[in-house]
Amino acid sequence: MEIQEFLDLSVGNWFCQRTTYLLNPEKAENSKSEMTITPLDSAHPDSVRLRQEHHLDTNQTLVGIKSAWNNSVDWGKPKIEGSSLLVVVPDQQHPHTGKLLQSTNLKDQPSLLGNYLIGKDDALTLTVTTPEMTISERIWFPSANFRLRTSFIEAKAGWIKTSFYSEIRKMSPS
Repeated sequence: MEIQEFLDLSVGNWFCQRTTYLLNPEKAENSKSEMTITPLDSAHPDSVRLRQEHHLDTNQTLVGIKSAWNNSVDWGKPKIEGSSLLVVVPDQQHPHTGKLLQSTNLKDQPSLLGNYLIGKDDALTLTVTTPEMTISERIWFPSANFRLRTSFIEAKAGWIKTSFYSEIRKMSPS
């Protein structure tokens, strides 16, 4: 599978469940959310801005998606809404790998530059390394309407957080 096909398969409305483990201090969190993933055109102003911000050629072939979510976290905590952009620039020599650019609507989070790899098992692995931490996420489809994700955040002192997501595509009534 190539990146365009993977992102096309991700487009749609999803019901998501997440379990997160914070490792220091030890704490578990659960949440449910509605997530909408839409395709992002290469000429979209946010896509162009991200590429310029990271000094990538704005004429390079790329694909992208926008994710918007509405979280319902553990009882008694406030609801969280947000969005993120993911833009990928495939390596012309090795189309299963390339660069990834990611930004969120959170003002205090800078956009991130990383790499992606689609493995022989058609799972997408996203990796971002900053001076403070490494963020790794693996996404795969057991079936066309069922998506799984794991994420790991590791700092210099060790693992900080790990999460598991199960996502079911919401289908329109026929």
